[in-house]
Amino acid sequence: MKTKAVNEMTLQFPSRSSNEGFARTAAACFAAQMDPTLNELEDIKTAVSEAVTNAIVHAYPDSIGQVQMKIRICPDHVLEIVVRDHGRGIPDVEKAMEPMYTTGGEERSGMGFTIMESFMDKLTVRSTAGRGTSVTMRKKLAPRVKGAK
Repeated sequence: MKTKAVNEMTLQFPSRSSNEGFARTAAACFAAQMDPTLNELEDIKTAVSEAVTNAIVHAYPDSIGQVQMKIRICPDHVLEIVVRDHGRGIPDVEKAMEPMYTTGGEERSGMGFTIMESFMDKLTVRSTAGRGTSVTMRKKLAPRVKGAK
């Protein structure tokens, strides 16, 4: 059963590397309404960067496709971010999530999923070869006490 969102937004953009920074900033701006700490905001931005970069580099290696990012504010101060593409998909998700594994060539570290896992509370990756990948990240933010100094 899907949790009802308090607020949400969806953003769709071409899989150009110049849009990674846009997605990262848009996620941070949307999350700002939850009054996150600077560390929480940096965690969110880093995880989004990794997820979007994976979609750009791996889903559409020889073409430009669409990347969709949906961000939801859920009850209990939980932020959910879904980055989805309709690219080539991941044949073996378990293998792809191993540290240092990459299909992106020597210039790629193979640490994208590991980084996402370390900065978010929960990471779920679903993929179908030839149909695309969906990366869902969830992070519970610390509630801030209003009026405290």
